Amino acid sequence: MWKKIILALIILIIGFGIGFFVYKSEISYRKLASNTPATGLAGFSFRLGLDLSGGSHLIYKADTSLVPTTQVADSMNALRDVIERRINLFGISEPVVQVQHAGLISGSGEQLIVDLPGVTDVKQAIAMIGQTPLLEFKIEAPTGTPQDATIGPDGQVTLDMGPQYISTELTGKYLQKATLTFDTNNAPTISLQFDDIGSKLFGQITKDNIGKTVAIYLDGSPISAPVVREEIPNGQAVISGSFTPIEAKLMVGRLNSGALPVPITLLSTQTIGAILGDNAVNAGVKAAIIGFFLVAFFLILLYRLPGLIAVLSLCIFIVIILALFKLLPVTLTAAGIAGFIISMGIAVDANVLIFERMKEELRSGRSIADSISVGFSRAWSSIRDSNTSTFITAIILFWFGTSLIKGFALTLGMGVIISMLSAITFTRIFLSAFVFLGEGKLARFLFSGGFSKTSIRQL
Repeated sequence: MWKKIILALIILIIGFGIGFFVYKSEISYRKLASNTPATGLAGFSFRLGLDLSGGSHLIYKADTSLVPTTQVADSMNALRDVIERRINLFGISEPVVQVQHAGLISGSGEQLIVDLPGVTDVKQAIAMIGQTPLLEFKIEAPTGTPQDATIGPDGQVTLDMGPQYISTELTGKYLQKATLTFDTNNAPTISLQFDDIGSKLFGQITKDNIGKTVAIYLDGSPISAPVVREEIPNGQAVISGSFTPIEAKLMVGRLNSGALPVPITLLSTQTIGAILGDNAVNAGVKAAIIGFFLVAFFLILLYRLPGLIAVLSLCIFIVIILALFKLLPVTLTAAGIAGFIISMGIAVDANVLIFERMKEELRSGRSIADSISVGFSRAWSSIRDSNTSTFITAIILFWFGTSLIKGFALTLGMGVIISMLSAITFTRIFLSAFVFLGEGKLARFLFSGGFSKTSIRQL
């Protein structure tokens, strides 16, 4: 029996340590100044969804009419990847980009859902997604090509004496990757690597234009016009210009993001303010706290000492769940908080089944120790079946539900698994340890009436 007491103390110590981690990590995160990277314990803060943190919710319709049916799924996944790369370039915390096959339900075609936490400027959000850099390589026009002319207010014609360039087949379509580099003067440059087709085109362009300039245009504006010294067959080019390292990094990210594989059209936008998100967080936390105290009051009032032990197990269950939310991490939404609160009730439900079974065994004349053992074993089948059915339901909701439903299903499913551990293992160990310490004198504190002094055999 002393082993159970030691084991109970170990569980208490571990539970206290987990609770300290949850508390300390959240306090450390809240003490961070704005725009300060989260490191150490502060890096394990709760990840809040759009409805709790505020931000922009965008819905795009993808035009897949020209894409073969067998390639629609791949095109949508490629579209999602491109949008994610563009958004990540701007350093947005935990963006969510997902494909929604709306055509199966409403016939409205494939849709892309974009959640941008912390971005409340819809125009900025749309610009982030819509920016598509056009990279072009142009060569000098042949001698005799007409020059551009401009007519001034006074009617005077001015010829552009600078070199004229014509377009080639080489564009950003064939770009494999772009890399930020620095030249010998420590000035930022952009190194380009083309794919096989692009390498052949670039090699032919440099071969045919040795001693001439090749202009590199981005979004219609020339940014560099280096002189070709020799043929470059390996498909590598370098862009140099008067831009800062930050501008060069941004340019690299935009080039790497590439063009969208399918056209998209903005269907709707929704902005959730930070104040509204804070109110939702406060309401969720308040609901969880009230729910916990009501459940604790019910357990202690009805079951006395076993109820107090169940509350202790419930506290450990809560800190374990919160720690998992931080470590995995889980994106918490209002629906996710609701799933967590429901899982608290499920954890209590298992304890109620066990305690009621224990009361029946005590009425039949069993000792406290036997009642604990038999009560847990006979209540197990009901607990197993009810929790299994709930877990299966959570899996179905997560598999087929939207992002809002998935948040609820995930926290509910996690709660079901951990609640079985806390109800079956922790509560049983704590009960056995308390009864052993009391040497049977705690019998009158077990339940709130219904037993005579002679109906319970002491240990």
